[in-house]
Amino acid sequence: MTDTKIKFCGLRREEDVKYAASLDADFMGFILSDRFKRFVKPEDVASFRKYVPSNAKTVGVFVDEPEDYVISASKTAKVDLIQLHGSEDDRYIADIKKKTGLPVIKMVKPVSESDIIAARQCVADLILLDSGTGTGKVFDWSLIKDFDRDYILAGGLSPDNVSDAVARLRPFAVDVSSGVEEAGIKDFSKMKAFASEVRKI
Repeated sequence: MTDTKIKFCGLRREEDVKYAASLDADFMGFILSDRFKRFVKPEDVASFRKYVPSNAKTVGVFVDEPEDYVISASKTAKVDLIQLHGSEDDRYIADIKKKTGLPVIKMVKPVSESDIIAARQCVADLILLDSGTGTGKVFDWSLIKDFDRDYILAGGLSPDNVSDAVARLRPFAVDVSSGVEEAGIKDFSKMKAFASEVRKI
């Protein structure tokens, strides 16, 4: 069985968190930038903590936010990790790490070899490779065939293609949001199918 970890992102409701917990998710992601439809208030994320098993980590996701907001919202939400999903640079990442004391995940959009080089050298604790900000589309996986640091694979993953992704790429973790939704709401049967497909490899 694969040791690839599972991250369910864009969780918004109490039942979403309970679904993820029942499926032994390794990471649970919450959008803390209010420009996005899956936004959840930091204080609500904090209230969800009681449903999160001790072996799972909560992730606060931010997109090009002021540092002060990232710091305060992360503290209010009581997240375990911070995910930066915009154009944040290494200086910004280093500041957030220092000021919060939390590990940082940085999203990189792999379009060319230069993006891969940047991702390899990034000061973030972990890299998330994605096709964009909630595009629901798969990027060209051949770009990362020789990528030599741990990463989370995202972008267009679903129960239909995640087992192929895990078998081919063996990422540290896979990340899904829209791929396990029905009409914009997390669907437990799809989440269950996704976890099953990851773990059958």
